[in-house]
Amino acid sequence: MYRRVNSGGFIGAMTLGIVIVMAIFTWVMYGMARQVYILTDVMLELNDSFKAMVVDMDDMSTSMLAMRDAVVNMDGTMNELLVDMDQMNGNMAVMTGDMGSMSQDMGKMTNTMGAMTNSMQAMTVSITRMTSDVGRASHAFSNPMSYMFGGGPFPF
Repeated sequence: MYRRVNSGGFIGAMTLGIVIVMAIFTWVMYGMARQVYILTDVMLELNDSFKAMVVDMDDMSTSMLAMRDAVVNMDGTMNELLVDMDQMNGNMAVMTGDMGSMSQDMGKMTNTMGAMTNSMQAMTVSITRMTSDVGRASHAFSNPMSYMFGGGPFPF
């Protein structure tokens, strides 16, 4: 058996087997190295994505802070608006009361207009009589002889 193991054909076959096994091992190692290279490339791209994501998250954080401040301002404005609306409601209630008083005053004015119209008619009648009296007096002073013979308002 010693001869068989040391024979040239067996050593050649064994060397060929070792070379084949080493070739397979090298091919497997190359495939693993290629996968590690791809994994490294993916990790580099992931790192770049993380960098961009950090910038985007910082911008988003700034925008959220501004939005929070805007919401706080809006809350304050809404509170001011609520106070203004309450004041306006109070003013509207006062105005409604004033409108009721004004309506009552208008009713009194309407009732008083009849008496005032009657007074104006009486004044017109009095002014007419006064105008007639002034006309008669003017006629008497401009024509004194006509009254002696019964031509005027005085019967003598």
